[in-house]
Amino acid sequence: MDIAALADELTNAYATKTILPVPLSSREAGFDLATAYASEAELVRRRRAGGRKTVGRKMGFANKAMWRLLKLDTLVWAHMYDDTVIHAGKSASLSLGRMVAPKIEPEIVFKLRAPVDTVNLDAAAILGSVEWLALGFEIVDSVFADWKFQPADFVAAFGLHAALVVGEPRPVNADNIPTLVEQLAQFVRLSRNDELVARGPAAIRCAAPRCASASWRQPSPVEVPKSR
Repeated sequence: MDIAALADELTNAYATKTILPVPLSSREAGFDLATAYASEAELVRRRRAGGRKTVGRKMGFANKAMWRLLKLDTLVWAHMYDDTVIHAGKSASLSLGRMVAPKIEPEIVFKLRAPVDTVNLDAAAILGSVEWLALGFEIVDSVFADWKFQPADFVAAFGLHAALVVGEPRPVNADNIPTLVEQLAQFVRLSRNDELVARGPAAIRCAAPRCASASWRQPSPVEVPKSR
């Protein structure tokens, strides 16, 4: 499969706001996660060649209930860049003009201070490896018609990542870890203009570092830089 051609197609689709009527996974024989990660690596190479830097990873398909249906045994991921991640503090504004079909997702953003011991899945122990947590909002954007795609399509298409707005970091230390464990198990509430529009438990989205760090395994042989 021509990896450069796949990267060209996806880059051009986003640049020209072109909807792909059929996802790559339904169109290309042999298009799997390994191929998708190779395409993602090509996108990273091109973005770096253009002067951009990778600054972290976003994880997808974090709802573990979906893994069996989608034949996954881990999370999937894609890179984020210095021109897509915005450290906003308490407020931010973002133009959606360049996007195709954007959606907003509340996120828990975290930075690791040390490798996570995935043998010990205790939430408090894993939070001990986290330097800070922050609330955030990711803007995801799809060039696939009706937002219908498979995990491999997600990976190849920048992880559908358009932007991440990161709120004020909250340092994690031994004193506040018990409180954070309790808070991460509670419901997330999403409001618009002070009106509640959605709510749900963080556990369903597998949002806490406990789940993301313990579940994620790098499924690709491509070189991945240390992210911050």
